[in-house]
Amino acid sequence: MKTDLGQLCRRLELEFHDIERLREALTHRSAGPRNNERLEFLGDAALGFIVAQELFHRFPRAREGELSRMRASLVNQTSLAQLARRLNLGEWLVLGPGELKSGGFRRDSILSDALEALIGAIVEDQGIEACRRWVVRLFAEKFSQLEAGHWGKDAKTRLQEFLQGRGLPLPRYELISQSGPPHDQTFVVACHVAPLPQPFVAEGSARKQAEQRAAAMALERLTRTSAK
Repeated sequence: MKTDLGQLCRRLELEFHDIERLREALTHRSAGPRNNERLEFLGDAALGFIVAQELFHRFPRAREGELSRMRASLVNQTSLAQLARRLNLGEWLVLGPGELKSGGFRRDSILSDALEALIGAIVEDQGIEACRRWVVRLFAEKFSQLEAGHWGKDAKTRLQEFLQGRGLPLPRYELISQSGPPHDQTFVVACHVAPLPQPFVAEGSARKQAEQRAAAMALERLTRTSAK
């Protein structure tokens, strides 16, 4: 766990007036009574509004149902966890001993909650307008993908189309493990993509969910690599 919050601020391109708000946003409830749950509540509401307003202006002809689906494709646990990983938030999370031992800093739910808490901390520290600018920058690539017409397709479909469009082999999905009782199972799946040396591994409560998450991770890496 990293402790230099100044380094994180530089990475986030933010300057907190009260650095303790940032520390609180990174503190999971397993670490004690002063944690990020309240900031997560605030950040969840602020994020939903900012994304909804941005979609409203970017897609003036979209109907309410279409806007709702676009927002859902952006503001969900998998999407937020991807962004949190891009920011390396997991390296700064403050976790209790149990979560540290179980690798909580890699878990989608903890990462997405931390990102929402961070957004809540920005609102409290710098106001909603500064938060809006930061969120729009953070989601810039995802907004661009929506504008390219990808919002109605799931991650596996988009990954397949991305590879086909470049004459590359289709992805291969491999079930790594399946554990837990029948009513509460966890599936771990690897997505193998020909241009990349390492597979992308994700977990989910269903095999299809894990495959979608792994595909989303692979697609994000490919998109970022091709843009360079």
